[in-house]
Amino acid sequence: MKLYKKIFLILAVGASTSSCLDLDSQDQLSDGNMWQSASDFEYFANTFYGWTRDFKTVISDAPHSDWRSDLMTSSSINVYSHGNNSIEISDANYTDAYKHIRRTNLLLQKAEGYSGSETIAQYVAEAKFFRAYCYFDLLQLYGDAVITKSPLDIDSPELNAKRNDRSEVVDLIITDLQEAIPDLPETISSEDDGRLTKWAANAFLSRVALYEGTWQKFRNNAERANSLLDIAAKAAKAVIDSKKYQLFKPAALGEFAYKYLFTLENVQSNPANLTKADNKEYIFYRRHDETLSPIGTNVTHGCLKNVQYISRKFVNMYLTQNGLPIEQDAYAAGTNEKGFKGYATMTSEFENRDNRMKNSLLPNGTNYWDNEAQSCRIDWKGMSGEDAKNAQVCDVKSGSGYQNQKWATERRVEDNYEGYDYPIIRYAEVLLNYAEAVFERDGQISDEDLDISLNLTRQRVNPDMPKLTNDFVRQHGLDMQTEIRRERTIELYNEGFRIDDLKRWKTAEVEMPKDILGVKYTGTEFESQWGDVASMSKDADGCLIMESGRTWATKNYLLPIPADQIQLNPNLGQNPGWE
Repeated sequence: MKLYKKIFLILAVGASTSSCLDLDSQDQLSDGNMWQSASDFEYFANTFYGWTRDFKTVISDAPHSDWRSDLMTSSSINVYSHGNNSIEISDANYTDAYKHIRRTNLLLQKAEGYSGSETIAQYVAEAKFFRAYCYFDLLQLYGDAVITKSPLDIDSPELNAKRNDRSEVVDLIITDLQEAIPDLPETISSEDDGRLTKWAANAFLSRVALYEGTWQKFRNNAERANSLLDIAAKAAKAVIDSKKYQLFKPAALGEFAYKYLFTLENVQSNPANLTKADNKEYIFYRRHDETLSPIGTNVTHGCLKNVQYISRKFVNMYLTQNGLPIEQDAYAAGTNEKGFKGYATMTSEFENRDNRMKNSLLPNGTNYWDNEAQSCRIDWKGMSGEDAKNAQVCDVKSGSGYQNQKWATERRVEDNYEGYDYPIIRYAEVLLNYAEAVFERDGQISDEDLDISLNLTRQRVNPDMPKLTNDFVRQHGLDMQTEIRRERTIELYNEGFRIDDLKRWKTAEVEMPKDILGVKYTGTEFESQWGDVASMSKDADGCLIMESGRTWATKNYLLPIPADQIQLNPNLGQNPGWE
């Protein structure tokens, strides 16, 4: 509780300046009564926690959001996913990163002259973590970046420097994280809930090293790639071996554990009345509370039902209960009861599928609730109790025909005041980081490594689904890399990973230009029940075309450096293709 109470007490300081490296007036930040005690360092470090990703950067258009990927579209075209964004005059993603880096550098500078370094070691480690966090964002968005390790003055040469190569940026990030890990606590007290631990830093290190390792591998730099992938695998394994975390899968929630993980609050928010204390999966997270720190954006109504036009490509990724892709596992009565039932009806494609499909999406005819008084849960007994009075029935005849429910609560709460935490890093990601890093490093992965990683997420709400094993892959003619990537996409859907994954795999040029399709319309129950879209464009298979004309050029792998920064410092150079 203490952390997110404190963080709102400290206002951002410093005047705006012309430099992308954000020259705050030195006397505003560094002198006065600051830096006299360990509590001053703690107080200053608390501000760093407001810089992380949160719901606003995931459920709406933002650089890492799935809105900018191939998994969804909306009623209006997203210029980034459509491939026709242009050079911005200014870009807060760029300038804010350097503002934040300056503040971490300031704490690190002041720590050098502070007697009693052991009393501030944790806050120095936090500064290094958040400097790494900010540089990783710059790396993902812009590639090369100017490295600065100290707060700058008006005559600092870095203000006119060329950008450092991305390899140097990654080395700085990794070094910062490795130096931070020993001085971060193994566990935190309840009053500091949400603060960094060494396991959070290890988990983030696995994310960084996997990202850059695969970026380099698929751009033909095998030696560099293998070194980074080894770091990723070892960092993820350290978190696994710590045994501090586990997937959220309480028996009381059964096959809907995945759904309710994302809306846990400290008031009843699920049928089993489990709270945040029951969640051992979130490793690093933004704390929210209905009273002290509400989410502050319309997360339920911003996600529920047809706001997000979910793509057919994504829905088709869900395996059948036989653990097979739908294209090779057709249903056959009496011989393959768990196979794919096709598209004939408005519900058939949901049958016999990975249970995460009905955790994240709303099949036609499903009873559901939201956060409004007339449509929320009452007694949490479902259709056997008072909840039946407020139950709504999903009618999928809108949007793409696929309806989302991930991130949407069922309890009565005012819009914007939901209080569930945002998982900056959760254990499921670490497990998948490990599986992918091992496979991409070695060109193979053992069944034992799959069992301590990917198979745990695969079977969380699918206990009867066959495990992914090497024999299973060979027997069914599957591709291990494809299945590892499929699992990642399904598990981390709508959490802000997909577009970054496509970039690092260098598959965006293939996946992003494809049309965004909706449900199969022609020849199905939709054709007789959804007359409003009869005239809508359809592809050769009779599927609704939600968005066409998408493109992806090589330059789109990185954002352009904003024009105002090029003007201030021509030595920055522009990213390839944006000149």
